[in-house]
Amino acid sequence: MATLSDGRPLPGRLFVVEGIDGSGKSTQLDLLHKWLTSLGYVVAFSEWNSSPVVRKTTKVGKKKQLLTPTSFSLIHAVDFADRYQQQIEPALKAGAIVLADRYIYTAFARDVARGVNRDWVRKVYSFAANPSVALYFRVPLDESLRRIITGRPNLKFYEAGLDLGLSDDPLESYRIFQGRILREYERLVEEYRLAVIDASLPLVEQQEVVREIIRPHLEGALMAESNPWRKVLAAEGLSGRYLDSLARTGER
Repeated sequence: MATLSDGRPLPGRLFVVEGIDGSGKSTQLDLLHKWLTSLGYVVAFSEWNSSPVVRKTTKVGKKKQLLTPTSFSLIHAVDFADRYQQQIEPALKAGAIVLADRYIYTAFARDVARGVNRDWVRKVYSFAANPSVALYFRVPLDESLRRIITGRPNLKFYEAGLDLGLSDDPLESYRIFQGRILREYERLVEEYRLAVIDASLPLVEQQEVVREIIRPHLEGALMAESNPWRKVLAAEGLSGRYLDSLARTGER
């Protein structure tokens, strides 16, 4: 089970994926979602930097290059806090499975890589529930860069870490910035006991490892019945990207 920050257990399960850009974590999370819903579980989803509360502010700040490392950190914290209160915690209290594409560890890695104080960032997110399982997809830096550059030839200003003055060349700046993030993730593996997945393995093999890690945590999670489960979701005010598709599945 997931637990609140004070140690109290929550009936739901919280599975999160972490890793540098190009690690393939989102693909593996999508495969995990399909597997869990095929087994009949109620699954909610939350994605990093997706709250409508700060969307316009973030867009303007990025476009005009107004964001400092601290303001960038705080905007992401607001985004997370909104999603946590509106999506994650209610779903966990209802006993559902929550899949999070990036969680607090993304802030711990990225913000510190930008020079924000390590202890301060952890305190900002101290209200967050402890996940049932946190998966870290470890990939060599050169491989992640190859994957990103292949599909994204034009790097954005903040994505490349150009705000940090690491290099005037976007690609070199991106390489240095991602290297910093990678080093922070490696610290987190030991500090928070993240479950490491070798992201250089074939997709199918990675997914097999993911399921083996997840499977022992599934007993007792909320199952999707044809009608009663909808009442539970409505009563708890759940929201999440996958709930609509789950509802359609239940109607078949």
